[in-house]
Amino acid sequence: MDEFHDLRVLRGKSTRIVLDNGELDEISESFFLGAAIRALFGGSWGFVQTESLDDLPGCLETAKRTALRIGGEETLKLASSLPGKSEKIRVKKDPGDLSLEEKVGLIREVEDAAKVEGVSSTQAVYNEVLVNTHYTSSDGRDLEHETTRVGFYVTAVASRAGLYQAGMESKAGTMGLELFDEVDAVGLARRAGETAVALLDAKAPKGGSYPVVVDQELGGVFVHEAVGHAAEADIVLEGGSILEGKIGDVIGSELVTVKDDPSLPLYGHYPFDDEGSSSGETVIVEDGVLRSYLHSRETAGRLGGTPRNARAQGCARPVVRMSNTYIAPAKDGWKLPEILEEMKDGVYLLGSRGGQVSTAEGVFQFNAKRGYLVEEGEIRSLLRDVSLSGHILEILEKVKAVGDDLKFNSGRCGKSGQLVPVSDGSPHLLIEEATVGGSG
Repeated sequence: MDEFHDLRVLRGKSTRIVLDNGELDEISESFFLGAAIRALFGGSWGFVQTESLDDLPGCLETAKRTALRIGGEETLKLASSLPGKSEKIRVKKDPGDLSLEEKVGLIREVEDAAKVEGVSSTQAVYNEVLVNTHYTSSDGRDLEHETTRVGFYVTAVASRAGLYQAGMESKAGTMGLELFDEVDAVGLARRAGETAVALLDAKAPKGGSYPVVVDQELGGVFVHEAVGHAAEADIVLEGGSILEGKIGDVIGSELVTVKDDPSLPLYGHYPFDDEGSSSGETVIVEDGVLRSYLHSRETAGRLGGTPRNARAQGCARPVVRMSNTYIAPAKDGWKLPEILEEMKDGVYLLGSRGGQVSTAEGVFQFNAKRGYLVEEGEIRSLLRDVSLSGHILEILEKVKAVGDDLKFNSGRCGKSGQLVPVSDGSPHLLIEEATVGGSG
């Protein structure tokens, strides 16, 4: 395909409410309309984004002229892909049925629950987006999907004698206000406050190498940041991935299977990507063997593979992105008490509060929300300011047990200056040895 063009038209509304120590810090409700036009001509892409729909044919001509002006030394071949299907997400509790004042009351109830005894400050954030995407292309695709996404974030800080500790919880979903009922938002907020207070009495860990058990949240962050990004084909083509040239190679324990699947009804869901390709499961790692990268039509044309992971924030240019990425539970998965008993002595790490990863060098460092010292298979003392670090491929190789308790967490992933909604998940994992240390 030497010449190609496509058009995405987006319409929607977003709402954001921020409460800081009980005070209304931000409240906004905005409507958006825009279009993104791509044209592939002469071996290069031309791209135009606009907030006006008055002259889309003119925008297409501008995109074509831009592509021809840039030029290309080789002809880009876009891989064929299965066209997606139109879809409208139905919600149980429509956010449109509540006024802004009622939504403030909803998130205020969440923030109030975090104010347990000993908590000195709290913040709660409510986010809501309704977006309609209409996609058409020169190869005959005409698709539309409408999605509602709702989420919240709550954090509580406790302090004593110059020591500050935080508890935080967040949930988001491709759904309406039923999210607050399904995840027990008030209960999560209370747990954030209780965690912050409890961490004031926790011990700081002694750094070193230990057997480690990670929970579903930290395991999900690991698979997203350390494996998922390294499997994005544009990063591979740029020479920025430790997984370059390793398709078919054993890169981890035979217990490890990693998948990405935008068809799942989670926060990273879409029925078709921003190139109109149908959503579906990609097996990135199967029983420890690297099977596939994540692809756009362009990267699949260069490397082979199935395109279904081209995504954009709003009317930005699509790039290769994850959706719902997870470590699959083992067929005969372990229960958490069995995993702890198998580990005997080590560290149990829970949650994630950020970190960094280099997909090119294959190293990472993540900060856990909290940890526990485990002795003779029993959870003992609480640990604060704890981190997990190591080499991606070494950690994958040292996975010795995979649980049966897969859970997902949701958030927004940043890449190329864009944020898109994603979910990541994992069962509990036992890692034979990893570096545990203090984190700032």
